[in-house]
Amino acid sequence: MHSGEQKPLIGFPSSKLKGNVVISGDKSISHRAVILGALSVGETKIKGLLESDDVLATMNAVKLLGSTVVRHSQGSYSIFGVGTGGFLEPDNFIDCGNSGTAVRLLIGAVSTNPITTSFTGDSSLRSRPMNRIIKPLSKFGTEFHGRNYNLLPMTVVGTDEPVPIVYKLPIPSAQVKSAVLLAGLNTPGKTTVIEEKATRDHTERMLKAFGAGVEIQESEEGIAITVDGYAELNPLELEVPSDPSSAAFIISAGLIVEDSTLTVRNIGMNPTRTGLFKTFEEMGANLHYEQTENSSGEPLAHIHVKSSDLEGVEVPPERAPSMIDEYPILAAVAAVSEGDTVMRGVKELRVKETDRISAMVQGLKSCGVDVTEYDDGFTVHGKGRGSVKGDTTVKTFFDHRIAMSFLCLGLTSENPITVDDGSAINTSFPQFTDIMANIGARIEELES
Repeated sequence: MHSGEQKPLIGFPSSKLKGNVVISGDKSISHRAVILGALSVGETKIKGLLESDDVLATMNAVKLLGSTVVRHSQGSYSIFGVGTGGFLEPDNFIDCGNSGTAVRLLIGAVSTNPITTSFTGDSSLRSRPMNRIIKPLSKFGTEFHGRNYNLLPMTVVGTDEPVPIVYKLPIPSAQVKSAVLLAGLNTPGKTTVIEEKATRDHTERMLKAFGAGVEIQESEEGIAITVDGYAELNPLELEVPSDPSSAAFIISAGLIVEDSTLTVRNIGMNPTRTGLFKTFEEMGANLHYEQTENSSGEPLAHIHVKSSDLEGVEVPPERAPSMIDEYPILAAVAAVSEGDTVMRGVKELRVKETDRISAMVQGLKSCGVDVTEYDDGFTVHGKGRGSVKGDTTVKTFFDHRIAMSFLCLGLTSENPITVDDGSAINTSFPQFTDIMANIGARIEELES
C-alpha cells in the first residue's frame, strides 16, 4: 500500500546468474484460499500462503467479516470459517489497499449476504472502475453505492433474497467470473458464468477442492461454468503453489543475463497462466520443465532456465488472458531480443494498477529502446543483448510489475537503470530483491 515513502532501486549490469530458487505462494491462489477458507465450516490449514500486502488485505477483510485467522509461521495459517452465508456485518471499512483481486472477489463474496459492507483502497485502487462487477452482481439483487457510481469508496448492500443468474462475460476476466461464482455460493439454484475465452480457472479448481458443486461445459457460446447454490464448503488442508507471475521475473533475468543457469522450483503450471512461458519458447528460450506433485488441484513443475539468444515474435491476442500480468516483463525481454515483438489486443492493460501500455512505452523509450505504441498494445523493436543504453530513471507509477521489469532490464543494459519507486514490489513479491541478490543479480537501493 502506498505510504508516500518512495524507495528508488537500481538494477546494475550483471552476469552469470546461478541458483536454485524457491518463490513464495501464488497470489491469485492465496486470495482464493483465504476467502474460501472463510466461507467453509471449520478449520482450513494453508501452507505456502503469500504474505504480501495484497493477500494480507484479504486476510484482514475476512477477519472483519467474522472469521478467525491464526498465523503459525511464515506462510502457514489456519482460517476458521463461518460457512456460506455466515459473514457478519463489519464494523469498519474493508481496506483492500492496492489489490483489484481482493476487492472484486470480496465484493462478490458479500453481495448475496444480507449485510451492508463498505470498501475502500489506496489512491490507485480508488481510481479503478468497478462497473464490470456491479453489472452482474446487481442482477442477484445487490445494491451498490459508489463514488461516481462505480468507484471506491463503495458501499455494497447485500440482498437477503438473491436470485440465481446466467451471465455472459462481455470481456474475459477471471476476477469478474470469480466474483459471480462466489456470489452464487449463497444463492438458491444454480449460477452460471459463460466466457468466450478461457481465463484463469483457480476459482473453479479450488471450489471443487472445497466440495462445491461445479460443472464446466463447452458450447458454441463458449465455456459455461455453473456453481450450485447454498453450498456447504468443507475445510481443507492445502499448499499454495509458487507464483508463475513472480517466477516470470526470475526466469526472464536468467534468459537475458549472459551465462546464467537457474532452477525455479514448484511453479504453478496451470494452463490458464503459462502464456508467457509459451511465448518465451517461441522466441527461442532454453526452458526445461520437470513435472512435480500436484497441490490444491493445480499442476506444478520445476523450471530449468539457461540464458538464450531470443528473437522477436508476434503474441497472439487470444493468448492474453493467460499472461495478462506478464506483458511488462515480456516487453523488457523483447528489448534485448532480435527483431520486433508485437503485443496487440491488450487494451485491458490500460486499466491495471496503472496504464501499463503507456508506462512501458515511456520507460523503454527513456532506456533508448525503439517502441511503437497503439491504442491496444505496442511493438518493441529489439536490437539484441547489449543494445539497451539504460542510464536513466524510469517512472513506475507505483506499479510493482513495472518496477521489477525495468530492474531486470538493468541487469543486461549497458548502464544501470533506476526505478523511481520500488516500494510497490511488496504488493506481490516481497522476496524479489533478496532472491535476485542470492542468484548474483546486482539490485541496490539508491543512496539518498
